[in-house]
Amino acid sequence: MTDSPHEFLREDPDIGPLVATHGPLTLDPAEDMFRRLIVSICRQQVSMASAAATRDRLFDAIEVTPAGVRAADDVLLKEAGLSRQKTRYVNEVAAAFDEHGYSVDHFAGMDDDTVRAELTAITGVGAWTANMQLLFSLGREDVFPVGDLGVRKGFSNVVGDGYSRSEMVDYAKRWAPYRSYATLYLWRAEEDITESVAEVTNGD
Repeated sequence: MTDSPHEFLREDPDIGPLVATHGPLTLDPAEDMFRRLIVSICRQQVSMASAAATRDRLFDAIEVTPAGVRAADDVLLKEAGLSRQKTRYVNEVAAAFDEHGYSVDHFAGMDDDTVRAELTAITGVGAWTANMQLLFSLGREDVFPVGDLGVRKGFSNVVGDGYSRSEMVDYAKRWAPYRSYATLYLWRAEEDITESVAEVTNGD
């Protein structure tokens, strides 16, 4: 195997041109997994601008820790821009972090599927949000989040249209064991996706 993800992917006919254009891209694991997870919840099913505004108001209004979230009045969270549903979600996440002592170190020894199972057991954390934590909180190198719209758009641009999600997953096996890096490049195949990724990762 070649020495680095970038050398490996540079040889791929699909991803190679993106490597040449964008250079080496890196995963940036979070020091504070709780804050990163709260940012991901803010990003669920809303525009980038809306998510950024909510994140900024929320981070200004409260201490973004499990204790800070649990101590915050629901009215304050609503005023920061969280819906009733997302207010419940951030409280569920805060309770889980308090109860289990979740952190980057807590998940460090688990395989990806075990991390997904533990995170998605929290109300409000679905597959997309769990995969974002594998990528951007834990820095796992071989994650392919096919449920992400940006990944699917990038795949269509780079590989072609007409693939089902399961076919995309099968196709992406050629990028193992560096599917996370392939994901970073697929996001950059869409001009607006780079900004979207920044919104997910901003918040440390």
